[in-house]
Amino acid sequence: MERMNKLIALLEQEGIDCPADLGKQLLQFEGQLLETNKVMNLTAITDPQEMMKKHYWDSIFPIAKGIFPQGATCIDVGCGAGFPSLPLKFARPDLQMTLLDSLQKRLNFIDGVIAAQNLNGIQTLHARAEDAGRNKELRGSFDIAVSRAVAELSKLAEYCLPLVKKGGALIAYKGATAEEELENAKAAIKILGGKVEEVYQYTLPEEEDKRAIIVIRKISDTPKAYPRSPKAIKEKPIK
Repeated sequence: MERMNKLIALLEQEGIDCPADLGKQLLQFEGQLLETNKVMNLTAITDPQEMMKKHYWDSIFPIAKGIFPQGATCIDVGCGAGFPSLPLKFARPDLQMTLLDSLQKRLNFIDGVIAAQNLNGIQTLHARAEDAGRNKELRGSFDIAVSRAVAELSKLAEYCLPLVKKGGALIAYKGATAEEELENAKAAIKILGGKVEEVYQYTLPEEEDKRAIIVIRKISDTPKAYPRSPKAIKEKPIK
């Protein structure tokens, strides 16, 4: 628990008011993650200190920037093992989370975490992002889309912005290539109805790893032609 106490202290230094059971929830999640990771590739990061900084702190950090409205509906596009959405949910139980992934076995793991911790206001969704973005019930229905380590920004914007309602935002977790990706994605963001609102650059605690949070506000409806097919998105990024 010492590691989690350190995490909470680091988060509180950023102005984040952590729930009393945050450390306990993260430890329980971590136990399930590492156990499942023995038989299914969920994370390459398994060192406890590395997990604390690179998974938990990094996932929760954007809360300090005030970009998650109270009770916001959020979708994690390409949620993988549940980052950043599960740590976000533990830190902000008011957020209404949908975790989207194309691989059902990852979602089965997350469903197990949800059941073990009796979480409310959270669900999984088995779909490709491109299909979800064309689904009338999902398109333009979320306040916030988050995504971490899924695709370069020009492609990520096409996966995510169709799902965000007008006035909502895409919060993209990025690494050292953030500025280059942002430059290459300017046209795509504009065409898809977005506008770059803020870029928060930072390093992880006690690390030199450069990270960035890119906040893209949805200022107009995404044209009906988007998202395109997976092949088109992959081979012909919007320029």
